[in-house]
Amino acid sequence: MPLHKLNRYFSENDSVADLVEADYDILPVLSRFSLPLGFGDKTIAELCTASGINPEVFLLIVNFIIEGEIEQPRLRKVSPDEVAQFLHNSHDYYLVYKYPHIRKNLLEALDPVHSDINPIIVKYFDDYIDSVKEHFSYEENVLFPYVQRLCAGTADGNYSTEDFISRHDHEVETLLNELKNIILRYYTTAVPYRMYDVLVDIFNCEDDLRLHSEVENRILVPMLLNIEKEQRKQ
Repeated sequence: MPLHKLNRYFSENDSVADLVEADYDILPVLSRFSLPLGFGDKTIAELCTASGINPEVFLLIVNFIIEGEIEQPRLRKVSPDEVAQFLHNSHDYYLVYKYPHIRKNLLEALDPVHSDINPIIVKYFDDYIDSVKEHFSYEENVLFPYVQRLCAGTADGNYSTEDFISRHDHEVETLLNELKNIILRYYTTAVPYRMYDVLVDIFNCEDDLRLHSEVENRILVPMLLNIEKEQRKQ
């Protein structure tokens, strides 16, 4: 599902500032493209080009996240390598920044009166992180190298996109949803605003992970299947 449906598509000539004003939830996506702040009145094309990013892949992903629809003409101008790079950057964002940030806030939000259940909450979150790391590790070590080989025409046939599809489930998203519900439904605290902040982060992260999977399933996977099909014809 899109973050917000604006019923408009952004183009190369729109300013980055206008994009953020229209939907500030897109800010984490900008960070995963490593776009610098202080962009002034630069257009999307100008900022992307200055940052060494293909504006086509940027707009493909941003418009998909905002509108939930894929621009097919733009899709044909993008390489699977570029989509995989965005997904790789997303992994770094989650593991290096987002999850440590949530964990720190979670520890500070735990009420000392729950000394019995607090360790369980923390362990649940840590187990969730371990599951995320395993999920991401597979993509980093198996899927993304395969994308590179496929694009280079050196894939050996021992692996295919169907192998990825067969093991790409929603277990990670389910674990986060369960943690959210445990806290929301059963955890009491004398200082609730801290835990509310944690819950906001968890809800946002849940949506973000869903969109991450949608980019994989609806953009990267069809691109790979199409290349495989074309290469089989040769």
